[in-house]
Amino acid sequence: MPLTGAAARYLRSLAHPLDPVVQVGKDGVTKDLLGAVDRALNDHELIKVKLLADGSVERKIIAAKLASHTASEVAQVIGRIVVLYRPRPKKPTIKVPKGYTPPKPASNAFDEDEEE
Repeated sequence: MPLTGAAARYLRSLAHPLDPVVQVGKDGVTKDLLGAVDRALNDHELIKVKLLADGSVERKIIAAKLASHTASEVAQVIGRIVVLYRPRPKKPTIKVPKGYTPPKPASNAFDEDEEE
């Protein structure tokens, strides 16, 4: 179930003071990048990712790809910044409003055919 409006607003408010911890470079979404995003989500639950992509459609596609491969949710795409959320499996520290259920992990973390 995707984020509810209240949950997304709450997560955006928590993400406001955060700095980006991962940057998507000219190579786009790679295995190494997905590993870095996965580690950051395990450590922080809520992260910002900086994109170098041009065009709002391309940024939204990259955000969706990051979310699907890391079993996280996109809380916000604003400019070249994406806010991703994934609760820790045990003892999540961020309590989101009711109505949200976390996504299930993807069966394949990264498919070679999907590289750009």
